[in-house]
Amino acid sequence: MGSPKQLLAWDGGTLIEYQVRQLKEAGTDHIVVVLGHLADQIRESLTGLDVDVVINGIYKEGRASSVRAGAQSLKEGTEAVIIISVDQPRPSSIIKKVMEAHKSAKSLITIPAFRGKRGHPTVFAGQLIGELSRVTEENLGLREVVTRHSDEVATVEVDSPLVIEDLNTPEDYQRVRQMFLEIV
Repeated sequence: MGSPKQLLAWDGGTLIEYQVRQLKEAGTDHIVVVLGHLADQIRESLTGLDVDVVINGIYKEGRASSVRAGAQSLKEGTEAVIIISVDQPRPSSIIKKVMEAHKSAKSLITIPAFRGKRGHPTVFAGQLIGELSRVTEENLGLREVVTRHSDEVATVEVDSPLVIEDLNTPEDYQRVRQMFLEIV
């Protein structure tokens, strides 16, 4: 991307500030932000946002190492875990819909979809925290957990293409930012 994704401009602030605000607006009780590359610089943008920051010193091993770090920091008795990457900006309305669907479906895993294509964020039942704490890149990370419990996955259809978007390139960033402005 050329610069830290977390610090890209988004909705009057940075992408990471936006995502934290949206998680709070959706009603999450506790937010854990896992940082790796440029952690000190990115942590500064979280000042005053009431989040727990976990530093993943082995972030170069891949996304699974960040999932493990976040899962291992969670408290006993956590009912559900919503996992969202900063490069998947989602408005609170989508997050809330997925969380509500998870609660009503009583499934182990709830995944949003747009026109049948699965997206993000994914909600995992708290009883899966142990499995999330052990995901590896070699075993496809979260996909391994979803596949293992495929009979206990609920899919909630969402009427926004934002659930299937990621910001992986500068072109993605510009395209999704424009889409965001038109939709939200």
